[in-house]
This record gives sequence, structure tokens and C-alpha cells, in this order.
Amino acid sequence: MNGAKRGGGLLVAGTTSDAGKSVVTAGICRWLSRQGVKVAPFKAQNMSLNSFVTREGAEIGRAQAMQAQAARVEPTALMNPVLLKPGSDRSSQVVLLGKPVGEMSARGYHGGRQEQLLGIVTDCLEQLRGTYDAVICEGAGSPAEINLRRTDIVNMGIARAARFPVVVVGDIDRGGVFASFFGTTALLSPEDQSLIAGYLVNKFRGDVSLLEPGMEMLRGLTGRSTYGVLPYRHGLGIDEEDGMGVPPAGGWGRASLRGAVRESVVAPPVGEDLLRVAVCAVPLMSNFTDVDALAAEPGVVVRFVDRAEELADADLVVVPGTRGTVKALEWLRERGLADALVRRAAQGRPVLGICGGFQVLGERISDEVESRAGVVDGLGLLPVRVRFEREKTLARPVGSALGEPVEGYEIHHGVAEVLGGEPFLDGCRVGAVWGTHWHGSLESDGFRRAFLREVASAAGRRFVPAPDTSFSALREQQLDLLGDLIEEHADTRALLRLIESGAPAGLPFLPPGAP
Repeated sequence: MNGAKRGGGLLVAGTTSDAGKSVVTAGICRWLSRQGVKVAPFKAQNMSLNSFVTREGAEIGRAQAMQAQAARVEPTALMNPVLLKPGSDRSSQVVLLGKPVGEMSARGYHGGRQEQLLGIVTDCLEQLRGTYDAVICEGAGSPAEINLRRTDIVNMGIARAARFPVVVVGDIDRGGVFASFFGTTALLSPEDQSLIAGYLVNKFRGDVSLLEPGMEMLRGLTGRSTYGVLPYRHGLGIDEEDGMGVPPAGGWGRASLRGAVRESVVAPPVGEDLLRVAVCAVPLMSNFTDVDALAAEPGVVVRFVDRAEELADADLVVVPGTRGTVKALEWLRERGLADALVRRAAQGRPVLGICGGFQVLGERISDEVESRAGVVDGLGLLPVRVRFEREKTLARPVGSALGEPVEGYEIHHGVAEVLGGEPFLDGCRVGAVWGTHWHGSLESDGFRRAFLREVASAAGRRFVPAPDTSFSALREQQLDLLGDLIEEHADTRALLRLIESGAPAGLPFLPPGAP
């Protein structure tokens, strides 16, 4: 495919949300990269509270940043031109080409704005196709959301505009995968059906031969093949797009993201003790991936909590980022977690606030932008006053803390005025309470180890960070595992033909009322 003036491509759709589109897209990107193909990921529209800042200062979904890493290319705004960041059940902030352009209700967005964006997203896709040999697109939700088809720009809308073939992924671990494949295809118009090349089964446990009769029957009903059966794999732990779906609180184990497996076994500690981290599962939690690096450390266990008593045995409590700082503060108070945090601080027990969590720990919040609540008292654990500005801070800062170099990224409307304490990145530290706007700082290995030593000392734990844990190396191993899944369990020759040749031709339509 090298030397092509206009790259080929593929759309990875799903029978449902969380069917595995993000990981399959990443796996295909890593597999193609191994073959020497210059490949880029693309998702026209993403709804997510987990986002990332590119080097040019654009905000995109973390899933697309992860897929770019799988493809071994630098992420850009072109890879996720529309990002929707929910602020409630009915409205989201619209981020266009990496910059916020305002709040919009779901009805307003689907009632007209989405159609206006089709030209923008197709232009971004064409720019990528002019630069890369192949572009692997990820859909959103299901292409069979027929109530939204007229304004669709992320599933069959973009596939039809680009004339890309579509492979539909189904999560067999949930059950009903054959009905989901058939029903998804049957609900589409004949024009959209013509782009459905076939199916990919995800998260299978057991003997693949037991699936073969069903796949043959599905081929007979739809005229379409199954391009592979991907086995269930534990511990993928890669960035997911949906910050609304954090696992249920409670139960010590490794940090888990939506779509990843909760692991009850943690690598043995280097020292004598484990270190326990409790993450407050605040409303509209964003970038909960910040704690992944902690969970990657041998001897560190992480859980999400929503009750005050669950903080009692935690050595470190993390108050994470949130799209609703004032709402999170109210939630902490309603559940008694705010009082528990104040008691911890008075006892010299470690607390870390990140972004919105940092703002919550301050003295005062003045917000006429996000919640429009005016002036609200914070928890008063840090000498910080926060004022929300309409202009969003999007940055990739570098610095040092605890004698170690640190990199991170900032995504926030709140501007912090630090009035005292010991400097800590862009925030401060008072006793065993730390606060910063920097997401991703714990991925800096030396800094993470220094921070954990501080936590262990304050907590009275005989915990020793492993001297050689590399979070970036662990992430590469996870991405290689995704590439292995595609290479070993998918029909890669057929996938490559689809990507090179474009939309499938001559596939039969499903007749109306097919059995």
C-alpha cells in the first residue's frame, strides 16, 4: 500500500457500546504498523470524559491517543475532530478540532449541528488519507441506531461518505452475538447494508469449533463472513473512551477501567507491605486513567469508592478529575466523604487531588462557567482559590517535583491561585495533602516512585516501589498484545484486502422480513 496517493481504510463498528471497537481498532493499527504500513486511527465523533492533549494543544479522546500510540504515530486533532464531554444526562461540551466551542443539548446537537459537522469530519478523514497508507476508523455505539441515522457522522454516515468497508464487532461474553450481528445488519438500509463486509467476534472463551456452525448459519442468512474470533484476554487495561462507566465501587484489586478485567491478584510487593489506594468515584469523573500507573506498581492495589468508611484502611486517597467540580464537591459532602477527607488531612494521612479533585481541596471556588453556582466553599485542605474562566486551559507541561522530572497534560477551566504551601507541580502541598492540575504525571516513573515513597512514609507502611517498573513499557506490551490478538486470531489477509480495495461489492442485501 506504500506510495498510494489516497490511503485505504476500514470502519470498525460494534453491535453495542463497549463491544470492543476501541481495542480492535488499536489492535489493527498495531498489526498494520508491524507490517510496515503507515496507519492512522480516526473517530469522527467521540463522547468521552477521558481526554488527552496533543502536542499542538488540541483536546481529543484518550482512546484515539492510545490508538495513535498503537500505530506508532503522533496523535493530532484530525484523528478525533468532534469530542463531546458530558456535563449532565442532557448536555455536553462540544470540542471541535481540539477546541471547545460551547455547550449543547442532545436534542440541539442531533437536531441540526451534527449534519453541519459532516463536511468537517470528512475533510479531516481525507487529510489523513492523503498522508497515511491506511486509516482505521472507529464507530460509536451501534450503526443500527436508526433513530439517529439521518444525522449520523460517525458510523454508516462516514463509511458511506468515504466508501469504506465496515466490520461489525460483537461481544460474545455478553451473549446473543449472532442475533446482534443479524439484527444490526437487518436494520440498516440497503445502501448501508452494502458496506457491511462482515463480522468479528470479541471476548470468546472456549473451543472456537463450537462457534463454527453458528458462523456458517450467519453467513447463509447474511451473505457475510466472520473475519475472526478474538479470545478473552485478562489485564488489557488500555484507555477506554467512556468515563461514565467506572466499575462499581468496593473490593480491593487493581485499578480497572470499563471493558477491562478487575484483577484480585496484585504483583507481590518489593517491601514488606502492600499500599492501598482509594479513588473517590465522583460524578462525571474524568481521566480516571490517572491511577493506572499506580496500579501498575507491584504491591499497589487500587479501588474506586463511594462511601466514607471505605477510606478507613486506605493509605492514599485520590480525588480525581471531574467535569463537574461543584457537583463533585456536593456529592462528597452528601456521602460523608468530605468530612472523612478533612479528618485524614488533620491526621497527616495522604490525599492527592488531581485537576477537579485539586480544586475541591482548595478554600474557595468561583464558578460562573461550569455549574454557574457562584462562590462555593471548598474543603479548605489547601491554600488555593479557584476561578473558572470561559477559556479552557489545554497544555502539555513539563517540570520537576520531589527531585524527579515530570510530564503531564492540563485540561481545565478553573484557574488556581495558590496562596501558600509547598510548591508541587502547578499546585501545592500541605503536610500529606497534594494537589495539581496535571493529568498523567504519575506516568513519569521516577516521580511516581518518589511520590509513593512519600505516601508510604506518611502512612507508616514498609512499602518499597519496584526500581524498574516502566509504565510506558507496560503500555507497549499491552498494545503488542492487541496486535497479537489480531495477527493470531483474525483473517488478516481478508482484512488487508478490505483495507486496500475499499467498500465491498456485490454483497447481497438482507431481504425485508428475513427470518
